[in-house]
Amino acid sequence: MRKTIAPKPPSFASLVQQFFTEYLVAQRAVSPRTVACYRDALMLFLDFSSQRLKKAPTSLKLNDIQPELILAFLDHLEHERHNAVRSRNLRLTALRAFLKFAGRRDVASLHVVERALAVPMKRFERPMLGYLTREEMLAVLGQPGDTWTSQRDHLLLALLYNTGARVSEIIGVQVADVVLDGGACVQLHGKGRKQRSVPLWHTTVAEVRAWLRLNSGLRGAAALLPNRDGQSMTRSNVVQRLELAVTRAATQVPGILNKRVSPHVLRHTTAMHLLQSGVPFNVIALWLGHESPTTTHRYVEADLAMKEKALARLDAPDTTLRRFKAPDSLMRFLQTL
Repeated sequence: MRKTIAPKPPSFASLVQQFFTEYLVAQRAVSPRTVACYRDALMLFLDFSSQRLKKAPTSLKLNDIQPELILAFLDHLEHERHNAVRSRNLRLTALRAFLKFAGRRDVASLHVVERALAVPMKRFERPMLGYLTREEMLAVLGQPGDTWTSQRDHLLLALLYNTGARVSEIIGVQVADVVLDGGACVQLHGKGRKQRSVPLWHTTVAEVRAWLRLNSGLRGAAALLPNRDGQSMTRSNVVQRLELAVTRAATQVPGILNKRVSPHVLRHTTAMHLLQSGVPFNVIALWLGHESPTTTHRYVEADLAMKEKALARLDAPDTTLRRFKAPDSLMRFLQTL
C-alpha cells in the first residue's frame, strides 16, 4: 500500500503574498485603502520581528509569531512610536486577519495561531465627542466673499455641514456626483467602497449652481472642489482652510478658540444638530454612513442638554438618606477601593 505524503506547508513569505493577492484583493475585494492599512501593519510587524529575532523577514515562520512577540510589538508601537491605543488596536486587527488566514492554509501551525489570536485588544477611554453650537457653526460658515478661493471654501464648509461627510468623501466628490434637479442630493463614496446619497438644502443647491456657473469648465469626472491646479483638494488643504475660517469666526464667537475644530468635528456637529432636531438614530446612521447605529448612540452620550431635559420629566424621589456603615474590616477595605 502506497504511503500518502502530506503536502509541504506554504512558506511564511508565500502566506503573506497569498493573504494580500488572493484573500484581500481577489476574494474579499477590499478597497485599496484597506489593503494599504493592512500592508503598513504587516511591514511594521515584520520589521520589528526581524530585528528582535535576528531573522530576515523571508526566513520567519508562523511558529515564530508567539504571543510574547506580538505583545512586545504592541508595546513598541505605544512607547517608542507613540501610537495611540486606537492605532495599536488597528495594527493588531490587521495582524489577526493575517493569522486567521494563515491558520487555514497551514493547519499544522493552527495551535500556534490560536495562541497568538488570544492576544486581546487594549481597552481605552473614548473621549467625549466635540461639536460646535449652531451659533459657532454659522460663524465658521460666514458669507462667501468675492474671490474664487473664498467662494470655493464657503461651498466646501457648507457641504461638510450639510452632509456630515468625512474629508476623504467630500474631496472625492465629482461634478457628476451632484444631482441638482428634482430630489437634490450628492453621492458620497465612503469607506469600504460603500456609497450613499445625502439630500442637499435649497441653499446648498443654489450655491452649487452658482459655483458651476462661475466654473463652466467643471463637468463630469472633474472634482467639484478643486485646488488652483484643477486637482482634488488634499486633506491638509481642507484643514488649512477650516483653520482660517475658525480664526475669522473668533471675532464673532471668541469662545470657539477654546475648542479643537477639525473637519471631523464638523461631522460630529452635523450629527448632533440632526439629533437635537429630533431626527431618529437610524436616519442619522444612514446619513453619516455608520456601519452600526451603536456608533450614532455616542452623540446622545455627549449631549448633556438632552439628558437634562429627559431628567426634568422625571420627579426625583423623596428619599431620606442614611450614611452607610461597613459591617466588618473586609467590607471597610472594599469600601476604600
